[in-house]
Parts: sequence; structure tokens; C-alpha cells
Amino acid sequence: MTKMPGNPCSKDQETEYDMNPYESFMRNHLRHYGYYTGRNEGYRTNITVFEDWERTHGYDVSDNESETEYENQALKDENADNRFQDERTTQLVFSYHQGKMVPKLREPRNLYALTKEQGAQHAARWPSSIEVLPNRVSHIEYVPSEPEPFYELTGLEKTPMPLPEGEGRVVYYNPAPKDAYFIRSRVGGNRNGCVNRAVKLTGPDDTTLIFESRFEGGNLYKAVQVSEYEYELYLHYDLYTKKHTQWYYFRFQNTRTGVRYRFTIVNLMKPGSLYNQGMRPLLYSEYNAAHNKVGWKRWGEDIKYYKNNVRRTNVKGDKSYYSLTWTATFQRNNDIYYFAHCYPYSYSDLQRYLLNLQNDPVRNRFCKQRVLCRTLAGNLVYVLTITSPSINPQHAKSKRAVILTARVHPGETPASWMMKGFLDYLTGDSADAKLLRDTFVFKVIPMLNPDGVIVGNYRCSLAGRDLNRNYKSVLKDSFPSVCHCKVLIKKLMEEREVVVYCDLHGHSRKQNVFIYGCENRHDLAKRFRERIFPYILNKNAPTKFCFESCKFKVQKSKDGTGRVVMWQMGIMNSFTMEATFCGTSLGKQHHFSTKDYESLGYHFCDSLLDYCDPDNSKCAQILCHLEERVRQEILAHLRAVGSPIPDDGIVDLDEDYTSAVESSTSGSDSSVDDGLPVHLLAIAPKLQKKKKLKTRKERDKKRNASDKYSSEKRESPSAEKEGLTKKEDRTNTPKVIRYQHVTSKDSHSAGRLNYARHDASSSHSALNDKGIKKAEYLEALTNAYLKNGVLPQGENEVPTFRYTAGQRGWSSMPVSGNVEGLCPHHEKTFAAQYVANHLSDLQFADDHYEWGHTTKSAEEIPSSRGSSGQQQRSRSRRDST
Repeated sequence: MTKMPGNPCSKDQETEYDMNPYESFMRNHLRHYGYYTGRNEGYRTNITVFEDWERTHGYDVSDNESETEYENQALKDENADNRFQDERTTQLVFSYHQGKMVPKLREPRNLYALTKEQGAQHAARWPSSIEVLPNRVSHIEYVPSEPEPFYELTGLEKTPMPLPEGEGRVVYYNPAPKDAYFIRSRVGGNRNGCVNRAVKLTGPDDTTLIFESRFEGGNLYKAVQVSEYEYELYLHYDLYTKKHTQWYYFRFQNTRTGVRYRFTIVNLMKPGSLYNQGMRPLLYSEYNAAHNKVGWKRWGEDIKYYKNNVRRTNVKGDKSYYSLTWTATFQRNNDIYYFAHCYPYSYSDLQRYLLNLQNDPVRNRFCKQRVLCRTLAGNLVYVLTITSPSINPQHAKSKRAVILTARVHPGETPASWMMKGFLDYLTGDSADAKLLRDTFVFKVIPMLNPDGVIVGNYRCSLAGRDLNRNYKSVLKDSFPSVCHCKVLIKKLMEEREVVVYCDLHGHSRKQNVFIYGCENRHDLAKRFRERIFPYILNKNAPTKFCFESCKFKVQKSKDGTGRVVMWQMGIMNSFTMEATFCGTSLGKQHHFSTKDYESLGYHFCDSLLDYCDPDNSKCAQILCHLEERVRQEILAHLRAVGSPIPDDGIVDLDEDYTSAVESSTSGSDSSVDDGLPVHLLAIAPKLQKKKKLKTRKERDKKRNASDKYSSEKRESPSAEKEGLTKKEDRTNTPKVIRYQHVTSKDSHSAGRLNYARHDASSSHSALNDKGIKKAEYLEALTNAYLKNGVLPQGENEVPTFRYTAGQRGWSSMPVSGNVEGLCPHHEKTFAAQYVANHLSDLQFADDHYEWGHTTKSAEEIPSSRGSSGQQQRSRSRRDST
């Protein structure tokens, strides 16, 4: 096309030739709305303007631009001076293409952006059948001035047993939803609101406690008053399951001072607990929080965790529930108190924290929030990207990645407090924090299971299953958070190296903080390298982290956990970091506070800098020390079990010793996958495929045979009556013949016996033929019993059976009852019933004789019975002749 002289749009047309069809179309489309009408001509000629734009808003133009590259570009300062902000649009950017500046539409930076105000987007969604209190529960953060000591067991603690069902006074009852599986959700739960679930007080002198737990994280099911100041408490199972009772969190009021109350939770399931190692429950007083700024404190005396006398009916085997009992006194009358297993951290607490983080003008420059997915109930799962903006694209690509996740188990609240400490430090203004942001790209998912956190579950999501056993599941709709997390990490690994993956948890049976990893003993280049980072963490936090409690054995039962799946995907340092619910046993024993949990986030970052130090001499030295340490552990184990020790005393690490040295990493009662989600199990019977219909000819034949049999049965019911009479007349039942299960090779060949040529002594050897039908097998078996004299016969009756008419030349003498005219199927049924009636009362002279498909040889059969068989066979030969 020739450019027309004097055409005012000739320059624009010349520019369009350098654009692809899509860009050309968008240019003409925007021109319709007033753009590209001569106002922006200077952009293509003013090189100064372009350089200024390139410095402040430049993007690396690439046809295969990745999501992470886009995120690095999007992390640039949004408040920088923009010389084009006065124009009518800010969605156009320019870049050089073949020597010319070509306009493009800006990337949709805030495609997944969140609002900066608290609103409906942040509201927690509940299953629509659950009652929820309208007022949210919140607690102040508090750190005690002195570490809180463990409870010292005296051995005199009481162990009250639960009352029988129906005894005691129920003072609070909050039933579980009737739905068998999750159906729908709603902000605020049940649209009908809350009804009163607690007992009404009769007057001011009534000392009954008023319980409540219909708030985020609460899970009290029932409270039974045993005496005036003693209560039995029942916890909710994880929603839509019949197990996982460990986490508790409830409220009560109407207390009296100077009175010792006793609380006993009676339906716990774990056989062991930290309460027998000095752990105390947590108590929160609203009065102390409002007037004294005192939050959660360890409280309680006479604490005991023990097995009670209530049997569990929803599991296999003989298992019992466990009880936790403690006593407590209170400082004020009519105060509102809370008891909890550990420091609560709700979904609303996370929402408030992320909202403050987003509204911070400094921290939101390098911390971007996105929505990873929505849960089954529609709650948001957030993913945070934390890194410093990179002006140089090559530097952005060279950054390695670190991944942290938490609260896949909703009742393990220490994970959220560690995550909070990690985020506080990483987004802080310290020099080490800035170095971390300059060196790494952090992907953080602070709460993987918000649904379970909201409803007060201990371990499961609303699918009724443990998410940390379903990282390999293909049911993306049932386990959205872990499936999207896996996809995110897989895509991230394609773009950059992942240094560490760590999933934060809480532990209910061990003290201190420790790590579960995955050993690389089969790879000599990586062997024991997965232990370097935990060892550094132990050095940086010696009073909290215990390296001796770390395990690196990969168990089959943990194959679906995030730690193992990410390790199998290629992340060498794939960890699960467990923090105790109780405290530290290293040095002076005391309970962990929220500050102690948060400090572990700082220690994690500090250890990451040490691990990734450019000077590799420290890691090499630690690796040598770890190898020698493992050798000593193996030698100690060999001596303990009495196994032979190598002659030179040096253990060959190529041998598989570590599997025997390390114990199980199991600390939960959900060590294996529970199966499909509960909603799929509930609808599975409805989804079963119908059996394939037969042809019309076969259906008609079957229908005609059935009608014929029904009509004959109405006309001549004598066979049925005679069979019933014979059953009633039987008296000799000392021993019966039992059919034994054998392989198809033995059983299906029985019908090919030819008694015209073989006698009873060869009946067992003839069972080796194959490919026989069931009818032939029954026919041969029955006649084998007859010819061997097993079945008693009358003088005038020889019950020879005809299962298939005209086959094998068998005698057609009738049996008692009318079987003529029956279809083959019903003849077989009648004959089988006839044989069973006779075999049920037979007894034998020799107790050692075993009748069945696997019979003894003919030489072991008694001679009298053998002679009877010979006479019968002779009679058969004469008749056939």
C-alpha cells in the first residue's frame, strides 16, 4: 500500500505497520474514544520523555513473560513521579520495536487486588446450618513479665469417670449440624440466628455456669453439671467426621470467688498428651484485659490426662476415650472467662493483620497480597509475595525462592504465631530483612485451611478429611487450597530455584520446636545436606529448638503430606516445622508465650541467611560434623540391640542404618489418608452405573421362564411342602458336610468326570480339567456323592439328578417333587437345594475323613463305603449295556 502524500494520518498508518494485528485493532479502538488524535505525537519523538518513562514505568517486553517476572515488575514504586499522569489514560505504555516507540496496554496490575477496607470481602463464611453469635470475639496480645512454669504433678490428682448417659444436668447443648456433608455457606451462618443453648438462671443466687462457644474457633458441644461446682464437657468432633477431638476453646460466666471449680473434658481421643508433662490450660479474663491489659495466662491445678471407661463405638477394636481434668479458682464474680488449648488465632485475626499490612505505605511496596483460591465455603486463601523491586530484569530472575505455609491443620495455632513473627521480621526495616528481600522471593500462604479454623476443627477441612494427606489428590474441587498451592510451587520451580519449603505445625505430644525432613541417603551429592538448615536453626535458638527431636525418615503413611510431595517434586530442603503446644524442656522449663512463638520466625530468617552465605565453609564444616554424629548414633544403636559392630569401628554410611536408628515421625491420630471426601462418599451410591441391559430376546426369554415357573408353583406346590416336611423330620445332626473353598482350577474341573470309565477311586485325579460350567460342576458333584454311597437312598427311590437335559447320558429317573418342565436355571436351583437338604444331616464313621472338593485318596475311604460304590457302578454299567 502506497503512502498518500499530505495524508494527516500517514504517520499513524506508518506506525501501525510495525504493530501486530491485535495492537493495531486496539489502537483503532482507542482512537474511537479520543485517543491517538494527535495529542500524543510527542511521545514518539521525544527521547527524553521515553527515558524518563523507562526509568519509572518500564517493563521488560517479552513474548513469554512469566507470572513471577510480572510480579517483580509490579513491585516497583507505585507512587513514583509519572510525567504522564495528567493524560486522559494511564493504561498505555510505550516500548521500542524495530526502532520505533510502540504503545501497548499496561498489564492488569491489580487484577487480584484486595480492598483496603474491612468489608464483606473479608467476612468469614460459615456452613449455613451452624448458629453463630453476631458479635466477634477478639483478645488482646499479652506477654507475661516472667516465664510461666510447668505444673508439677503430685501423683495425687483425681481421675473422675464420666457419668452414665442420662445422668447429670445438661446446662449447655450445641448440637452438630444434621447434614452429613457440607452443602452451602453463608456469612454469619444460620440465617435464623442463634437460640439460647444454655440453661436459664433461676435468680441471682443460682451458681450455675453459663457456657458458650458459637464463635470463631469455638467447639464446645455439651456441658453437664455433675455437682454445684463440677462440670463434664464434651467437644465437637471435626465437622462431618467422628474423630479428632483435641482442640478446645469456649467461654463461661457467672463465676464465684473463693470456690474451686472442676472441669473435665471426657471425649478426647489421643492416648498421650503434654498435660501429663506439666502443660496447663490457658485462661482469659475480659475484665483483666479491659482494665489491667492482661491477656491469656496459664491457669489450673490438679491437672491429669487419663483413660476413662467410655468405649468408642465408631472405630474398630476395643478403644476408649480419654479425659482431661483440672481445677481452677477465679478472682472476680460474674466475670467472663475463656479456656483454650493454646493461644487462639482466628481467620478474622489474620484478616486484620493482612489489612494493616496492605494499608502500610512502606511495607506494601515490597509485600503484595493476592488470592490463591477460595475454599469450599468461599473463604479467601491468601498468598503473599515478598521481595524488593528489581529494576534489572536479570537480577529479578536470579533470585531464589523460599516458600512458607501454615495452618493446614486448623487447631494447631502455634503455626500462625510463628508465621506472624516471620512476617513481622521479614517486612521490617532491619538490615538483615532488607538483605533477605533483596536476595530471595518469598511466597507465603499464612492459612491453608480457613474453613476449619472458622468452625473450630482440630485437623480437617469441610471435606471431612485431613488436607495434609491430600497433596497428591486430583480432587481439586474438594481440596482447593492444597491443590492450588502445589500448582503454584510447581510453576515457581520452573522459573527459579526453591531453596526451602517449610510447612508450620503444632505438636501435641513433644516439647520444644523441631523439624521433620526428608533424607537423601541414596544421593551421595545430597546426603545429610537436608540436616544442615535444622542444625543451624538449633544453634541460633538453643533454648527453643531441639535438633535431637528432628527426624528425616520418609514414611509411607506420610506420602500425601506437603513435606514429602514437595521433596518428591525436587525441593531438597522440604520441612515440616513443629512447635509444641506446651513449652521448652531445654534448660529451665517454662511455657511458650506468643512472643516465644513469634521469635522462631526471626530465628528462621536468621538461619536462612547463614545457610545461604556465599562462604560455603560453614556448611561444609557442619556437614562433616553431621556425618560423624550419624556414625556415633548408629554405633550406639548397634550396641543397644546387640548387633555386630564393624571390625574397624567405622560405620559405612552407604548401608541402610538410618532407617533403624530413627523412630516414627507420627504425632497425630491421622497418619494415613482417610479416603474420599465425605460428600463424595455420601452421593456415591446414587452415582453407580446401571447394569448393562441385555438384548430384547434375552429379556423376553427370562420373563417367559419366570412366568412359567410362577404358574407351575401355584398349581403344584407339593415339592416345596415335601421339602419343608423333610427339614422338620431330621434328627441326626452330629456332623454335617461343609463345602470347602478351592481354586477354580480344582472346582471347575469336577464336572468332566466320566463315571462310565472311571471309578470312585479316581474321582480326585479327574478334577484337573478346566473350562467347565457351574451346572456341570453341580451335576458331577452330586453324582459323585451318590456313586460313593454318601447320600442315603431309599429302596424304591434312586434320586438321580438332571441339571441339563440330555447331557452326559445321565439317567432321567425323577426325584421327589415335580421338576419336569422347569427351565434349566430353576432345575439347578431345585437340585442344589435338594442336595443341601440331604447333606446337612449326614454323619460319618471316621472323624478324620474330610469331605469337600479337596478329598482324600480312594485308598483312605472305608471299605464298606467303597464296596457300596463298586456295586452301584456295576449296576450302572449293566444298565448302560
